[in-house]
Amino acid sequence: MKIDFTKSNGLVPVIIQDEQTLEVLMLGYMNEEAYQKTEKEQKVTFFSRTKNRLWTKGEESGNFLNVRSIALDCDNDTLLIKVKPVGATCHKGTRSCFDTDFNQNFIFQLENIINDRYKNPSAKSYVNSLREKGLNKIAQKVGEEGVETVIAALAETETDLINESSDLLFHLLVLLKEKGLSINDIAKNLEARHQ
Repeated sequence: MKIDFTKSNGLVPVIIQDEQTLEVLMLGYMNEEAYQKTEKEQKVTFFSRTKNRLWTKGEESGNFLNVRSIALDCDNDTLLIKVKPVGATCHKGTRSCFDTDFNQNFIFQLENIINDRYKNPSAKSYVNSLREKGLNKIAQKVGEEGVETVIAALAETETDLINESSDLLFHLLVLLKEKGLSINDIAKNLEARHQ
């Protein structure tokens, strides 16, 4: 990768994007040393213009940005880094430095929460109670929620339809996890069908 660090006094802008949700999390700058450190350690390191030094995101908070891929733009002077964030990205404690109305990709976050419940079971967790009942009960819940969604669509309010659809999607995500699949598997299949 031949990055052109000469255009902006040795710095290139770096767009940080969540690898799963594709949400833009932040913008920072790298010099060549920051880029090399990022590539070596697979944790995003910026050049801080205010501190005039290298700064690894998460060095104090523990909220690292683990590198999944790095792409260079067509002019060789801007990077797009897809990451798996650990915790909040913004120093204000939010997932992104950009103030958006709502997280359009919450479904992916919900899938991560379900994955975490599988890894770290808790007696208080609804996901854990479903898992303990086994595959048949999880599949049955998807069927029940599917029927309730149809009823809501045909005979109830828009709010009811939204609530039942949310229940259906949640239970479907649990079923996918139980079967070792993810929403990405479904997205890839839908994309292939579309083509």
